[in-house]
Amino acid sequence: MEQKTKQNNAAKEQLLTPIMEGKFQFSCHKGVPCFTDCCRDLRLVLTPFDIVRIKNRLKLSSKKFLDTYTVSDFDEEICLPMILLKMKDDDSRRCPFVSPEGCLIYQDRPGACRIYPLGRAAKTGFSQDEIKEHYFMVKESHCLGFKEKRIWTVREWLKDQEVDTYNENNKYWMEVITTHSPIRHQGLTDKKLQMFYMASYNVDAFKEFIFSSKFLNLFDIEEETITKIKSDDIELLKFACQWLKFSLFGEPTLEVKDEIIRTKKEKIMTR
Repeated sequence: MEQKTKQNNAAKEQLLTPIMEGKFQFSCHKGVPCFTDCCRDLRLVLTPFDIVRIKNRLKLSSKKFLDTYTVSDFDEEICLPMILLKMKDDDSRRCPFVSPEGCLIYQDRPGACRIYPLGRAAKTGFSQDEIKEHYFMVKESHCLGFKEKRIWTVREWLKDQEVDTYNENNKYWMEVITTHSPIRHQGLTDKKLQMFYMASYNVDAFKEFIFSSKFLNLFDIEEETITKIKSDDIELLKFACQWLKFSLFGEPTLEVKDEIIRTKKEKIMTR
């Protein structure tokens, strides 16, 4: 296993090259001979924000989208389940959303597709609001886009592809999956893993959990927040990340109502 990991890391390093002077040469369009060749045989991890954007575009429920277009895979390194886009079951294993004309969901394509051919390494600084980023090139041999004449700066590319929007909306979830809490590495219970899956990927089920259970009777949630998460999936995702930090790792991101705490104390005292 260790030898295989080293081989995989070495192969990845061969693909990654530094961006000289903050600029790179690249263009992808229908006239490039390799057009859409990169849209096949992928191990494409979807973030919660990716899933919401795509399922809303397709007008599907979270469950229907997950059942139809994704597979689940347990990531041994971060000890959490990840969602992968399901490739077509044919020889080419192409993305289900690619056509000869290009991407069928282009305006809502995943963040991993938007940033290509760049890669991004990010880590939290001294505070969770401080994100340190590093960008590099992902140079795959089949890609002829590097022979095109268009010159970009990293910042121009990120703006053109709307990557910043995705990074901004993914950061709350990234805080969850990269937490240094020893609880994650010790292994979560099956019940907590199910909670992580639901709150991260199935926003419809998570919304039902909030509004159809005793949840709002237990936690002190502002009315403005309740209104937002009832109608906005993106706000619901942000709230889900707060809930995961609280429920999985015991972080004080939510407040239990005073009367609930008082009732528990009274029960303890009367025992």
